[in-house]
This record gives sequence, structure tokens and C-alpha cells, in this order.
Amino acid sequence: MTYIAKPRLHHPSLVKNKAGYTRRDYEGAVSTLCAGCGHDSISAAIIQACYELDILPHQVAKLSGIGCSSKSPTYFVGASHGFNTVHGRMPSVMTGANLANRDLIYMGVSGDGDSASIGLGQFAHVMRRGVNMTYIVMNNGVYGLTKGQFSATADKGSISKKGVANSDSSIDMVSLAILMGATFVGRSFSGDKHQLVPLIKAAMDHKGAAFLDVISPCVAFNNHPGSTKSYDYVREHNEALNRIDFIESREEITTSYEPGTTKTVQQHDGSILRLRKLGEDYDPSDKVSAMKRIQEGMHAGEVVTGLLYVDPVPSDLHANLNTVDVPLNTLNAPELCPGTSALDKINASLR
Repeated sequence: MTYIAKPRLHHPSLVKNKAGYTRRDYEGAVSTLCAGCGHDSISAAIIQACYELDILPHQVAKLSGIGCSSKSPTYFVGASHGFNTVHGRMPSVMTGANLANRDLIYMGVSGDGDSASIGLGQFAHVMRRGVNMTYIVMNNGVYGLTKGQFSATADKGSISKKGVANSDSSIDMVSLAILMGATFVGRSFSGDKHQLVPLIKAAMDHKGAAFLDVISPCVAFNNHPGSTKSYDYVREHNEALNRIDFIESREEITTSYEPGTTKTVQQHDGSILRLRKLGEDYDPSDKVSAMKRIQEGMHAGEVVTGLLYVDPVPSDLHANLNTVDVPLNTLNAPELCPGTSALDKINASLR
């Protein structure tokens, strides 16, 4: 329960990262979600990713909307900045925060109801604007807080816990993100931390709009036979295109892989994405091929996971707007006011 505080004392054998923090330092409050909820596994993956990236907690800004998923930021990186917005409106708040202070590491946490229904318009615009962020959708296909109604990502023909079949077509979040201009798009499963943690690390390092769709079974309302978002279904139908190894640019790059078994993508900042092929030739930098492979997987009933698309030379919102290098919230009147002469020229040009 939230009123039960975690102990402040840490075991002396806990290993500290280069920033001087242990993994425990990246945790948050005690989770109040259902036991076995996939969202808690995603929170644990975020904690591990931040620990391995040596991130300073106070440099992280977490934003969320409404829903079970949007409660999750309470449970990781407790010493960071946090803002719980209203339903479906997290992207616009994140855009404003990012414009004001570009120096923070932004993470948006949302759900399929929050982003694919009431927030679908805002989701589309935050992707096309290229806000430098990691946007994670914890996708369980139902409205868990309101007793398990189908969400917009529920697959057509899937069966609810009450035995009702979904008659509506689903919204595929990864296809939409690629279509709207996201420059890093991946999908994973909450039960596969070996795939999920490196994906989160790579997304957080990406300088642009990074989106991760994480299938996260709802143990209360969508983990039964007939559900396409259950633990059993995803494990049986998971088609992993690649396994990702994220290598930061400051580290020496070595390899022990056999020639021809990896695909290396170097990003503009020098960091490396190394993809281990799993039985098929797949190029994640080809947007058209990515869309085609995702649609083929949907037609075959597969849950296609891994790094689906990445633009090696992304552009973010600040680059598009040509803003100054320092955070806008640090500018004072002398920097913001161009002076009478400049203002006269601007007014004259508008006459």
C-alpha cells in the first residue's frame, strides 16, 4: 500500500553504478496494482534501464495520463520529477515541458485507453512533432480501472472475460507511430525483460520521438483463453524480429558475434544499436519494410516484437524549431527582448 514506506536502509553489498546509485535508488513507492500485473514488470525494466544508463534521478521527468498504466510512474525513479495529467492529455503537457527545459530526460507513460482513444489525436501530434522523449504504452487491451471493457487496441474477434467477442477493428499503435513520424519504434512483452530493458535503454538515448508498445497482460480482466493480450497467447505467438544490444557511445565497442549474424545501426550521436538476427533478414531502418512486416504479422496472428523501425539520423522538436541550445526557462529579459530597433523592423515588415 502507498502508506507503507520502503525502508531507506540498503544492503551494503548492493553495487553502485557510475553515478553512485544502486538499483534500489531508482525504485519508487510500493505498487498498489494487482499481483502479477504486467505493468509492474515494465516498471522494473525501467528501473533496470535507468540504473544501467547511470542516469541521475533528478534529471528525469515522468509524465502520465489516467489509468492503471498512468499510476506506474509512482513506482519507479521516485527522486525524479513527475506530473500526472488528465485523461489523454499527457502529450501536450510533455511538449510544453520539453520546450521549456530541453535538458531533462522525458518519459511518457500511458495506456491503450489513454493513448488510443481519448488521447489519440494528441498521440499523433506528439509523434509528428518529434518531441525528444520515450513514450511507453502499457498495452493490455482493456480498461482495467472500469472493469475490463475492450479498449481500442483489442484485436477484432478477441473474447472478453464475460465471453463477449470484440466486433471492432483494432488500432495498431506501432504502425500509427511510424506513420506519424516517430523515429524509433519498438514493441515488446512485459514478460521478456531480456528484450525490454535494452529497448528502453536505446529509446531513452534516442534523440527524437521514441515509442514503445509493450504488451502487458491484465491479470484481472484480460488473461483468459480467447484473449490476444494474455500471458499464454503472447508467449505462444511472439515473433521476435531481433534481439537488441545497446552500446553507449562512450564505451569501447567489441563484438564476439559471427559475421553475418548482426545488423549494426549507428545513431547520429555515436551510440550503437546492434541487432541479433533471429532467422530472418530484417532492416529496421527501412520504414516501408517495417510497415509491411508489421501488417504481415498481424495477418498471421503474430505479435511481432523487437526494434521495428529506427531513423539513424533523427530530428527532434528543438531542431525543427531552431531553438537556442540552453533551456528556454533559463532565459531572462535581456536575452528575450531584442530591443527597440529590432522590434521596429519586425513591425515594419508586418505593415
